[in-house]
Amino acid sequence: MIVAFWRKMLFPLALVFILGLLLASIKINALLLGQGWGLLALLIIIIALALMYWGFEQGRVSSREVAVIAMLGTIAAAGRVPFAGLPNIQPTTFMVIISGFVFGPRAGFMVGSTAGLVSNFFLGQGPWTPWQMFAWGLAGTSAGVLKIFFPRAGNKVMTVFSFLWGYLFGWIMNLWTWTGFIHPLTWQSFVATYAASFWLDTIHALGNAAFYLFFGSSFVKILQRFRRRLEVRLLPTDS
Repeated sequence: MIVAFWRKMLFPLALVFILGLLLASIKINALLLGQGWGLLALLIIIIALALMYWGFEQGRVSSREVAVIAMLGTIAAAGRVPFAGLPNIQPTTFMVIISGFVFGPRAGFMVGSTAGLVSNFFLGQGPWTPWQMFAWGLAGTSAGVLKIFFPRAGNKVMTVFSFLWGYLFGWIMNLWTWTGFIHPLTWQSFVATYAASFWLDTIHALGNAAFYLFFGSSFVKILQRFRRRLEVRLLPTDS
């Protein structure tokens, strides 16, 4: 039981380590090819994403589960495109959270990162793409971790959780803005960057909460049916 628990937590802990590495590199103020911390952070994100995809591909995942995860990532990406004209209102975060809650931390990360990559083929690729992939991947992973510790989390808990991720996603993306476009990197410029995005993050949070409040239960039931069909159970045979 303990081994199985830590096996489930290995992937989320790896993401926490990567996030800690990003924050530590701010303190170190390391330079890469004279370009500063922003390029180093982007390199860390890209390497982390490559390792996560490699680890998922090497894991015990059936072809049917891969197909479902790819489908969910594409749906989450497609849900972002029609709302592109609205400021920070889109169902992507909400769908990634539900995917992670139903299928687990690893699948949640894959759905979130895939959604970020695919949607930017329509909305524009750039240095922000790896950060979006990582941020949405963290959203899906954290939802899977929430399911491990609180398997009976209901609508109220998940609505609040979705609301909070509106801010968390914005704060992660603010790291990219701060390191890539702001000079010098001081506490004053850090606070100013986060304060400037407060209202957009609030809109994102309210949109996530509204999507989950109105559609969350239905989506969870649908995905749980898919998960039950994917499960394989070995039945004992008569000897």
